[in-house]
Amino acid sequence: MLFVILEILKPIAMKPIIIFSLLSVALINSEMANAQHTSPNPNTMNYPRTNKVEVSDTYFGTTVKDPYRWLEDDRAENTKAWVEAENKVTQSYLSKIPFRDDIKKRLETLWNYEKFTAPFKEGSYTYFYKNDGLQNQYVLYRQKDKGTPEVFLDPNKFSKDASTSLAGIEFTKDGSMAAYQLSEGGSDWRKVIIRNTSDLKQVGDTMTDVKFSGLSWKGKEGFYYSSYDKPKEGSQLSGLTQYHKLFFHRIGTKQSEDILVFGGDKTPRRYIGGSVSEDDRFLVITAAKSTTGNELYIQDLSKPGSEIMKVVDNFDNEHYVIDNVDSKLYIYTNLNAPNYRVVTVDASNPSPSNWKDLVPETENVLNVSTAGGKIFANYLKDATSLVMQYDMDGKLERTVTLPGVGSASGFSAKKSEKELYYTFTSYIYPPTIFKYIIASGQSVEYKKSGVSFDPSLYVSKQVFYNSKDGTKIPMIITHKKGIELNGKNPTLLYGYGGFSVSLTPAFSTSNIVLLEQGGVYAVPNLRGGGEYGEKWHLAGTKMNKQNVFDDFIAAAEYLISNKYTSKDYLAISGGSNGGLLVGAVMSQRPELFKVALPAVGVLDMLRYNKFTAGAGWAYDYGTAEESKEMFEYMLKYSPYHALKPGVSYPATLITTADHDDRVVPAHSFKFAARLQEYHKGASPALIRIETNAGHGAGKPTAKVIEEQVDKWAFMLYNMGLSWKP
Repeated sequence: MLFVILEILKPIAMKPIIIFSLLSVALINSEMANAQHTSPNPNTMNYPRTNKVEVSDTYFGTTVKDPYRWLEDDRAENTKAWVEAENKVTQSYLSKIPFRDDIKKRLETLWNYEKFTAPFKEGSYTYFYKNDGLQNQYVLYRQKDKGTPEVFLDPNKFSKDASTSLAGIEFTKDGSMAAYQLSEGGSDWRKVIIRNTSDLKQVGDTMTDVKFSGLSWKGKEGFYYSSYDKPKEGSQLSGLTQYHKLFFHRIGTKQSEDILVFGGDKTPRRYIGGSVSEDDRFLVITAAKSTTGNELYIQDLSKPGSEIMKVVDNFDNEHYVIDNVDSKLYIYTNLNAPNYRVVTVDASNPSPSNWKDLVPETENVLNVSTAGGKIFANYLKDATSLVMQYDMDGKLERTVTLPGVGSASGFSAKKSEKELYYTFTSYIYPPTIFKYIIASGQSVEYKKSGVSFDPSLYVSKQVFYNSKDGTKIPMIITHKKGIELNGKNPTLLYGYGGFSVSLTPAFSTSNIVLLEQGGVYAVPNLRGGGEYGEKWHLAGTKMNKQNVFDDFIAAAEYLISNKYTSKDYLAISGGSNGGLLVGAVMSQRPELFKVALPAVGVLDMLRYNKFTAGAGWAYDYGTAEESKEMFEYMLKYSPYHALKPGVSYPATLITTADHDDRVVPAHSFKFAARLQEYHKGASPALIRIETNAGHGAGKPTAKVIEEQVDKWAFMLYNMGLSWKP
């Protein structure tokens, strides 16, 4: 997705903050003209020599060689030497692109404007995040009434190189204390610091080794958090993390004294989240074995010593408590409702047999939040927002009037609030913050984006095309008005297609130059995503995964047949699960694309479940060990294994980071080594390995800009295009 995602979002009601998805951010930009040039001859490039070893695995009688297995050891000196050698070759290539510095200057100019997030209230203060323009990290400010804003936390001071980021913050109900998470070098392993908000003094010691966790306060007594045991053997970054544990940390005590609330040997689960209701009445626990489906538990905190009670005791569907009124629970679920619904039940007997529909399932996928004692149903209608406001009895009060067709987010606030703030955006509508008066339904523009962009010069339209099996797939195509459909427009096709993640329209500052110079940006809503509910998701999982690749290939063919572009001007991009997408389609249809940009991708499908939390992705992918049929299916599309010797592949720039402990860099290392070995075409096959960075979240602005400059320079240069002011 070509937009910035801040990993500093407030939680929605009582849904736990657990990082299940593999979603990665791609920020891309360029400026171009139609002048032609000659690309470097890759035959003059000397790729590092990558040793091959005799390693193989046998699956159901089939032996699969893995000669680059040694690159999985990120601690080894020979791996470090290989990384350094590859980066040297890549940077040497990129440095010879004559307009690389010009693109950087242009991108820095575009990026250099004040950016704000929607404000939120904690205690007697209003808090908001702000970036002056090119600051590496957003700064958290606070303001009392109409007084002068003051800095509350400045993550730019957390480390000298700004690689340590703020990865989440939670306040006590009265706003007197805050607990916040730090990510060092982009790692998913976090530290937690607690401070008094009055004098900003730290409370207790810094907590360590917290991962995939929200922080949820129980009064001022302490808070709940989740983590894994750190791997005892092998790499701390790539080692397998199996079982999550929910702890309670009591203020004033050592972390070693924290109480295990759920998980461990008695209830081993891969993902566990705990959140406390706004009235401090209930602890809600979600537990899962994979990225889809969860158990649901509650504990009545008003009764000391009360037992943890099961609400749902299987992993077949998803369920989250979004609110409560006394003992009445409001549950968001897709049980018997693939597009989701809201039900109510009394906490004294909360089993699904007693659930009653409050907001029934519709033809559109539902997301839900609460604010000011109201329920906000945020529907996806063909991947765009439709927001409806209900009272707590399920009566529809109004459909929220939005500024246009796009994405609206942020309809969340405390029960006592009379107003909330939401953000609206689209591919040609810069993110704008609106104040919403809950009682009247009036929206007032609160903070307009400062980016230099005129939406009236551009068009963003949705089309529907047929995939290989005839399924209709939506795609939004964005470009400057009046461009000539002559097949020569440089085009970026971006996709994801997995983990029920929905790609909705969002503005990208870094896309401006692409659009203003006549480029095309296209985003299809592939199967595997969540745009049309669980059925759409399942249609792109396990032995349906090829549907995702077919959908993406069909999108490319649509753009070519309708003359938006041609194979000589078409680039494909995707990150994480989207990196898998790019790797798969470039190996299946290498002649269809000029440039491929797989970022932090899952590229070895036979071994992805051996690292970090990868085993939890099996719901979407399956595993090579579960059956002969699944093994053969995965082997066929696994990008690392699908590469063939003597094939001319697109110009490829693989990107990853040395601290990525979600999709370990070994995926990209091995894929790059084999691509360089097998590729026989007249285009480069390079890997760019960021140091002291992770999967993407919290990356300093300077590093983001540098990476995207390199991607755009690589893309345009290999299309034979030049840049000029």
